[in-house]
Amino acid sequence: MTAERLEALTPDPRRTEGVHPDHADLDRLDVGELVRVLADDQRGAVEAVRAAAPALTRAVEVALPRLQRGGRLVYVGAGTSGRLGVLDATELTPTFSWPASRAVPLIAGGEQAIREAVEGAEDDREAGAADVHGAGVGPDDVLLGIAASGTTPYVLGALDAARAAGALTVGLSNNPGTPLLLAADCPVLLDTGPEVISGSTRLKAGTAQKIALNTFSSAVMVRLGKVYGNLMVDVKATNAKLEGRAVRLVRHATGADEIAAREALSGSGGSVKVAIVMLLLNVSATEANARLDAQNGHARAALEEE
Repeated sequence: MTAERLEALTPDPRRTEGVHPDHADLDRLDVGELVRVLADDQRGAVEAVRAAAPALTRAVEVALPRLQRGGRLVYVGAGTSGRLGVLDATELTPTFSWPASRAVPLIAGGEQAIREAVEGAEDDREAGAADVHGAGVGPDDVLLGIAASGTTPYVLGALDAARAAGALTVGLSNNPGTPLLLAADCPVLLDTGPEVISGSTRLKAGTAQKIALNTFSSAVMVRLGKVYGNLMVDVKATNAKLEGRAVRLVRHATGADEIAAREALSGSGGSVKVAIVMLLLNVSATEANARLDAQNGHARAALEEE
């Protein structure tokens, strides 16, 4: 038997590559049952993230000091994982006014790969390292390496380069014991097991990655003072929908009427956080900004300041 034939017969140890034991007749299901099966299997993504909560907690706690010093979040992935990294990085600016320059998405194959497959890009370990060097990754940065398989060469090359540069590395993989988890400073296992459509990690493996990234970045932003109570007070109002949301947030936090909320927002340059401090303390925008600056942007601390 040839080595190639033997390799073909050897089961892939990665759980995401396994054949799901419960759905051998998936193609025979009627549409209603097919939709139910696909939807129900997604519950495994939530369970995987819940199991990873301690690892995510540690990653947030270790990342915070670097980000408080001005470090960046750098996302690295290929295919679905890379696109999820691009999505999380992109959404931080409108949601939390996080500077776009401090959320750096790197995807195997470059921007073209966001919309179409770039053949072989994920297999290029040197390209991952080169992209990290090109982004100027340094000691205060936090690199999130995302790979369902945990073996993607592009991501592993990026992770090695980031560690060599002194950055903190967080690895998200859907398979235990993989090179990505072994190499990362903060390994996060999202053990989702086999997919309903075997090997299609855009399903619950990708969902688990999306939830984990949302959880990590949102927790970081809360701890950095981007939230007051559970209100997204650093929202960047760049369209009519968000302008309306800003007014509602100010009214909810302060009890002010719409006219007062709009006036405060106008005086604050559109900052929900500043407007809230202005109204609750009856101070000018200048004073509100000074109080927030003194408390590193934390609205609650600014409001409690004597």
